[in-house]
Amino acid sequence: MILGLTLPGERKGRDKGHMAGRAGAASKATPAAEAAKATGAPAPGGSASPGPRGSASPSASATAPIAAAAPAAAAAKANELGQVPVLMYHRIMKKPELSLDRSSKELYDELTGLAKDGYYPITAAEFTGGRLDVPAGRHPVVLTFDDSTPGHFGLDAQGNPKPDTAVAIIEQVARENPGFRPVATFYLNKELFGMDEVQAAAGLKWLLQHGFELGNHTVTHPSLSGMSEKGVRKEIGDMEDRIVRLTGAHTTTFAYPFGAVPKKKAWAEKQDGRYAFRGLFLAGWRPSLSPFDADFDRWDIDRVRSEGKIKENDCTKYCSTAWLEFLDKNPDERYTSDGDPNTVTFPKTAEDRIAKQYRPWARTY
Repeated sequence: MILGLTLPGERKGRDKGHMAGRAGAASKATPAAEAAKATGAPAPGGSASPGPRGSASPSASATAPIAAAAPAAAAAKANELGQVPVLMYHRIMKKPELSLDRSSKELYDELTGLAKDGYYPITAAEFTGGRLDVPAGRHPVVLTFDDSTPGHFGLDAQGNPKPDTAVAIIEQVARENPGFRPVATFYLNKELFGMDEVQAAAGLKWLLQHGFELGNHTVTHPSLSGMSEKGVRKEIGDMEDRIVRLTGAHTTTFAYPFGAVPKKKAWAEKQDGRYAFRGLFLAGWRPSLSPFDADFDRWDIDRVRSEGKIKENDCTKYCSTAWLEFLDKNPDERYTSDGDPNTVTFPKTAEDRIAKQYRPWARTY
């Protein structure tokens, strides 16, 4: 135990499929794409419409021999069966006012620390779609920002990100740390960064053009847990309609306001042609399993709240500083890439944990 937590390593006994491999470049017949054919799960680059719950049994034998890993992958100590931190941010401000807020400096310092520790940002859509194309020896991290507040993004008169916004800070850290990919996922509410419709249309398109992801977070940010089906679908559908109207594109992922799940998850998953997501994100308290883990549930993806050890509360135990320290001290628990999106490399001792549909691309050492 550390800081009173149930640590990632301590849930191995409960979650037999604790770790699993990954693969998938969107433009090729990658492992993720091929496995999707067998299971009905979404393939990289494919439709945003989710497949069935659970994993159908694929044609690959669960006992088929696994090939040896490439020497370079073994040398990099690749472990594509490790956990992935999905960090959750709220307001970014010069002077935080609430416990959920983080200052511009705190965000800069945390992202710089991630860059120095070898983390490589990917979007939520890439994560749920299996497109973890990460350089060898580095670790994927998903940066998510909830509520589309002004501190996240804005454009100045020259069309550049406003200083001290999350986007400006992400790009600054990327410039200062070559190889740190400047991408993140923004979960949108009606305020849309405090922009009017004209500004929002230009701003959202700028984000998409620069590799950022837009996600759905409902219109008014209600707790969906006590709402009717009609209310849930209206909150999600009306927000999706607006995003499509402004950008011409649907979103791929959804984050529950307050992490509150409706009575039936299917209400949030899809609604005919109006919306259809690949993954649903919780408020969470721990890093996520690999999206290729046999126990990974893309309808219940954990996130970690960004916060430091400023005062004694539950979040000092369960938030980003504590978890990132744990993963740094326990690298065998952390996802480390082999650099090849077409193989799934991990230590041989974890062979029984890989999801069956990804076994054909597995490599061990």
